Amino acid sequence: MVTSKARGRWVALLLAVLTPVVAEFTLGNPPLRQAYLLLLWVPIYGAGAVLVRELVCRSGRGWVAILLLGAAYGIVEEGLALQALTSPTLYGVAGWAPRVLGLNSAYAELNIPYHAVFSVAVPILLLDLIFPGLRRRPYLGRVGLVTSGVVFVLGAVLLRLMVAAVIDPGYQAPLAVVIGCLLAVALLAVIALRLTPRPTGPSPVAGGPPPGPLFVGGFGGVVVLGYLALLFPFGGAEHPAFTRGGWVLVPMAAAAVLAVAAGWLLSRWTRGQAWGDRHSLALASGALVAHTVFGVIANGKTPTDRLSLAALGVVMVGLLALLGRHTRIDIDEFAARVK
Repeated sequence: MVTSKARGRWVALLLAVLTPVVAEFTLGNPPLRQAYLLLLWVPIYGAGAVLVRELVCRSGRGWVAILLLGAAYGIVEEGLALQALTSPTLYGVAGWAPRVLGLNSAYAELNIPYHAVFSVAVPILLLDLIFPGLRRRPYLGRVGLVTSGVVFVLGAVLLRLMVAAVIDPGYQAPLAVVIGCLLAVALLAVIALRLTPRPTGPSPVAGGPPPGPLFVGGFGGVVVLGYLALLFPFGGAEHPAFTRGGWVLVPMAAAAVLAVAAGWLLSRWTRGQAWGDRHSLALASGALVAHTVFGVIANGKTPTDRLSLAALGVVMVGLLALLGRHTRIDIDEFAARVK
């Protein structure tokens, strides 16, 4: 018989492996033929997601804290490990839009929220849906928490030495940038773990009833597809949304408005009693499907890469559908809360 502690460790390991699959491979960046890179990414992606979840669970905070720590994770990976937020040469992202104080503005706007959602929030949400009995409990003890933190830091160092040093040799972010990133991570962590509201349970009146799961799934897909298409140059474009010059600020502003509007609507929908696991699964599924569809369009460099990503997408949809069959709303509990 598997003990509760052992089960938590196995689920934490599953989260660690699932996270880079969701964040990287379901977007087609890189293609499946480079699946060996999973060994490089599990330490930073996997340990990062586990660390975020453990800290949020232990502090009694909720999804706002997860997203804020997810943004902090994005700053660690993109600002400190890869240093792509400020590099003038890496990936060619410095040419996407005007640089602001040395920051690759469009790349930062795209990737920090991307990591918050797909490198942290979505994998955690999926594991919460698969293992509802562990939803509000830490997976690990104190030793596991410390180990996750150490592995995360070592993963960032590994990414710096094994990836950034190879594909962007010679670049080192200025000391002021490194300090700024560290301060931003610390500030986000304090806000997330000390200042964000604690979950108080659903309110029978707050926010009004949400739309049905089908609408929520479509909403998640449209938002993700729109956000990626507005900021990530694809189809031969060198700037977001096929713009040039100062016009690049238009899709950047539109993406910001889209993200804020989506966050506001979701905050209203999720506060009410009618929001359930089926809504959460539909939201994650819509986001993941749109994410992969965009990857097929934008990241497939060869027909084989596009076909393999599409096949992965089909497998993903099948697994999400299987999860949906086991995701049920407890009608009796819901009725009792309403009364």
